[in-house]
Amino acid sequence: MSRTPRTTRVLNTVLAPVVKGYQDPARSWAKAVAQVEKEAGAADRQFADDLGMVVEAAAEIPRLSPLGWFLIMSDVKERYANRLRVDRVLSEHPEVADEPITAPVIVCGLPRTATTLAHRVLSASPDHRAPLLWEMQKTGLDDPQAARKQIKQLEQLASMMERFAPDIPHIHPISIDRPEESMFLLPHGSHWPILHGLMPSYSAWAAERDVTGDYEYLKRGLQVLQHGRPHKRWFLKYPAHLQDMDTIKKVFPDATFVWTHRDPVTVIGSFCSLVETFWGMYQHDTDREVIGRFALDHLLTQVERGLELRRQLPPSSIVDVPYHRLSADPFTEVPRLYSAIGATWSARDQEHLAEVIAKPKGTPSHRYDLSRYLDPADVERTFAPYNRLLDRLDLRDAEPAVEL
Repeated sequence: MSRTPRTTRVLNTVLAPVVKGYQDPARSWAKAVAQVEKEAGAADRQFADDLGMVVEAAAEIPRLSPLGWFLIMSDVKERYANRLRVDRVLSEHPEVADEPITAPVIVCGLPRTATTLAHRVLSASPDHRAPLLWEMQKTGLDDPQAARKQIKQLEQLASMMERFAPDIPHIHPISIDRPEESMFLLPHGSHWPILHGLMPSYSAWAAERDVTGDYEYLKRGLQVLQHGRPHKRWFLKYPAHLQDMDTIKKVFPDATFVWTHRDPVTVIGSFCSLVETFWGMYQHDTDREVIGRFALDHLLTQVERGLELRRQLPPSSIVDVPYHRLSADPFTEVPRLYSAIGATWSARDQEHLAEVIAKPKGTPSHRYDLSRYLDPADVERTFAPYNRLLDRLDLRDAEPAVEL
C-alpha cells in the first residue's frame, strides 16, 4: 500500500498542468537565481552553480511529482538566499569571522541510532548551545519582529509537510524552534537523495567533491549565530558527519565526536521506513526494492568511511554511545556521556532529564519490517566488520524492531 496520502495525490493532480520546471531544470534554476539575487542585492555565483547540480539531478528522480519538484526548488532557493544573508552579515561586520567556536561536539553515527536523543540531552544544558532549525534556515535574521514572522511561516510550512507525509512526526518529529541536524545549514551532502530520491549524477559529483568549503560555511553560520551573544559550547548533529570527520577536524581542530551505535539490522529497517516516508512526498510512487538497495549501499559506504577515519583520529576525540544503554538507562548513561566529553552534569540537568527525553504524549512507536526491503541475513553479512567492532567494544545488544 502506498504511503502517499490522498492530500498529496490530489495536490499533484492540481499542480501537474502548471509545474513544468523539471522539463528544463537549467532554465528554471537560472530564473530562481536571478530572483534570489535581485531580492538580496548580491550574488555568489560559485555557490549558485554548485546548488544548480542539485536542481539538475532532481529532474532525474524517477517518478518525480509536481509537488516534489516544487518543494525541492523552494528548498534550494532558500539555501541560496541564506548563503547571501550570511555573506552580508560578514561583509557588514567583519569581526564576526573572529568569533571562536571552541571545542564543539559533533554527534554522528548511522541514522536511526539515537543521534537525535544524544543531541537533545547534550544540548539541553544551559551551558551548551545547538543551532535551532529556524536559525539554520534564516541565519543572521536579527530583527525580532522579522524573526517571529519567519518562524510562524516556517511552522506553517512544517505543518503542511506533515499533511503530505503524516508518518514523519512518528519517525522524526520536527520543531522549528528546537535543535536540528546541521544538514539544514550545509548546502551539500547525502541528505538530498535521502530525502527526495535517487539522484545519480549529483551523488557522483558530491562523492568527488572537497567538502571543506561546506564546513567552513557551517562554521561561519555558527559565528553569525554566536556574535553578540554569550559564548557557549556548540553541539552539532548529523549522521553523515561520520564520513567527514577528517574535514571537520580541519575546520574545528578541537572537536569531539559522539558516535552512536546500534545493531545494523535494526538500523537499516528503520532507515528504509524513513526513506520511504520522505520519498512519498516527492514521487508518484515508491519502490521498496530500490529503497532497500539504496539504504544498504549508502549506509555501508558511510560506516566504512567512518571506520577508516576512526583509525586516523586520536582515540580521545571519539566517545562511543550504544543505543540500547542510552535508551534503557539514560539516568546512568547521560551523566557518563557528559563526563566523557568534559562537560559538567549538574543537579539542574538531573532534575530536567526526564522532561528532556520524554516523547510527546500520544506519539505512537515507529514500527517497521526490514524484510519489506531487504533480506536481514544479507544485512548481517554486509555489516559483519562493523558488528565485530560493536562486539569488541560491547556496544551491541538485541532489541525489538520498534523505535524508542
